[in-house]
Amino acid sequence: MSKEDTSFSHITKVHPCFNEKIHDKVGRIHIPIAPKCNIQCGFCTRSINKTENRPGVSSEIMTVNKAIEHIRKVTSTDQPINVVGVAGPGDSLYNENTLKLFKKIGEEFPEMILCMSTNGLLVPDYAEEIQTAGVKTVTITINAIDPEIGVQIYDNIHYHGKTYHGREGFELLLKNQLKGIELLSQKGIIVKVNSVLIPGLNDEHIIDIAREVKFRGASIMNIIPLIPLNKFKGYSRPGCDELSKVRDEVEQIIPVFRACTQCRADAFGIPGKQDQDFALGLTPANHY
Repeated sequence: MSKEDTSFSHITKVHPCFNEKIHDKVGRIHIPIAPKCNIQCGFCTRSINKTENRPGVSSEIMTVNKAIEHIRKVTSTDQPINVVGVAGPGDSLYNENTLKLFKKIGEEFPEMILCMSTNGLLVPDYAEEIQTAGVKTVTITINAIDPEIGVQIYDNIHYHGKTYHGREGFELLLKNQLKGIELLSQKGIIVKVNSVLIPGLNDEHIIDIAREVKFRGASIMNIIPLIPLNKFKGYSRPGCDELSKVRDEVEQIIPVFRACTQCRADAFGIPGKQDQDFALGLTPANHY
């Protein structure tokens, strides 16, 4: 990240997913407490297993109490852990245990930065509760703002008891994502936007996403390569040159985080490094 906004510099100093300089020095804990999801992305396949090293995967779904015990064990070591986050394996806000967990973490571990990742559909509904729970950073994944592109990425959107498809579903999702950025940023919560780079589909469109989310109040972006799965399994994973080109363009508009390792939903420790397992029954290499 070549630029730094002073409005969130206090977080970037200690958050390994916002500051490349400490990405390999400071740890975080992802709690797999959110199995359900309310949208279907064309590239997403959620799974419970011990072998795949990617988002949307965990070895189990924890209860709130088990999650607290897991945090106690991890933080009892000499690993520097600054952040506790919920990143799935489904959507954090579509699972009521997420905010319950954050409340308990705030009571027992008040020094921890609370972080969540979400598709953004429910952010306008829960913005007040997110702030009350003490969440400091929220990552929203936005892969398109153009409906012609969005309808090719998202298959269905489930919202308030109804399932939406096609353009109607995408426009509902986008409306809530952008409104969510506005609401959270107004409350002083730092918003990072993740965009999955899909070659031949949104690779030339991410610059438009950057302009829009910056305008809405996002502070930083993270452009991550497509992992070819589900209906995008025939696509190629973008190479370093493709990623660098898009990141360089986006960085003219908004700071870009470049060290993402696309972690599992149950990863903990220092990103990209092996660490001893306490609760998940995994070998260290399977955390990432």
